Amino acid sequence: MNQKRINMLRKFSFLFCLAIVAQLAFSQQTIMPGAARTQQYLPLLKGKKVGLFANHTSMVGNTHLVDTLKRSGVNVAMIFGPEHGFRGTADAGEKVGNYIDKASGIPVVSLYGSKRRPSAEDLKNIDVLVFDIQDVGVRFYTYISSLEEFMEAALIHNKPLIILDRPNPNGFYVDGPVLDTNYKSFVGMQPVPIVYGMTIGEYALMLAGEKWLSPEANKKHAHNITTNPTTDTPFHLLVIKNQNYDHNSKYVLPVKPSPNLPNIQSIYLYPSTCFFEGTTLSEGRGTDKPFMVFGAPSLPKNLYSFTPNPNDGAKSSKHFGKVCYGWDLSGTPEEVLKKTGNKIQLKWLMEAYRLFPDKEKFFSVPKSGMEKSFFNKLAGNNDLWQQIRDRQTEEEIRRSWQPDLDRFKTIRKKYLLYPDFTE
Repeated sequence: MNQKRINMLRKFSFLFCLAIVAQLAFSQQTIMPGAARTQQYLPLLKGKKVGLFANHTSMVGNTHLVDTLKRSGVNVAMIFGPEHGFRGTADAGEKVGNYIDKASGIPVVSLYGSKRRPSAEDLKNIDVLVFDIQDVGVRFYTYISSLEEFMEAALIHNKPLIILDRPNPNGFYVDGPVLDTNYKSFVGMQPVPIVYGMTIGEYALMLAGEKWLSPEANKKHAHNITTNPTTDTPFHLLVIKNQNYDHNSKYVLPVKPSPNLPNIQSIYLYPSTCFFEGTTLSEGRGTDKPFMVFGAPSLPKNLYSFTPNPNDGAKSSKHFGKVCYGWDLSGTPEEVLKKTGNKIQLKWLMEAYRLFPDKEKFFSVPKSGMEKSFFNKLAGNNDLWQQIRDRQTEEEIRRSWQPDLDRFKTIRKKYLLYPDFTE
């Protein structure tokens, strides 16, 4: 090989290495949630009485948003809390009352339970509302339902709303059955798939843009929706965007979003394993691997074994104190991502049903019948349980989702604030 060719190869190799380094540097830029971009929204809060919807995930670096705002001279007059409470310690479904937060001295109004949106009385002395909650991008995780109720209250009572956007740890794909609104509940309020691939800010824009809110709220938002904050322009809805985020990002949450999603592995598995909440099987609550392990005492004893017991995140759940046999899907984040394959996996649910000895008791059926079951609320339809029972293949079930998924993807693209993943 002559020297000229050797020099050309060296030059090409050098340039190729530079390109790889540049790509890695770009992909490793620190993602900055909307809450951390304080210069974008603090001027809009100065001199105002602020109503803040937040919980333990509402962090700006190592400081809670409440403390960040107070140190900046912002008057946080009231805090609103979602499921699991403002401090994020309550069990799933546990009702939390109103109280005074000891750390900040600010009144906290619970918006989980019988009361799901601020009342006119709550908002009468509030000038502007702020929403900052870390979502996990799964339809039956109730924070997007809380967002919808909060938006409704803001629009109906003419209170400007600032949404501090946060990355979606499951924002790199879209999958699952689209909710049939006949099965609407607080674990699914809109016709979206289980994994909808949007940040909470994008989801808010879709709620408003598609007029999925109540008729009264839909009339109020008019055109005053923006992502460009200015003190001179009035707005009904303002989204403070993330920085350095796109829908290819694999964002690892710095704070666990709720007691039973302790790490990114549980968050990746949650869209697939939460189905077990609608069955007689334990979904791992009461263990150190919730949503990563699942099983029941009656499954074959040669399977993985675990014993759920009461803990701070699960004071009551299925099969406490009993040895359960089933599956352990835990591993490194990379191993778990490989298991999920960037889609909802039905094979674990289907195999559990195949091995379960008493098929009639696999799904948790209320007295009113399967139609009103929690499994149907999670699935968003009355089809999936029957497809599992009828032993349809995963491919057949997934094909039944596709027409509605395609329609949703067309809607979704209209409201994206960040570069999308390649499908």
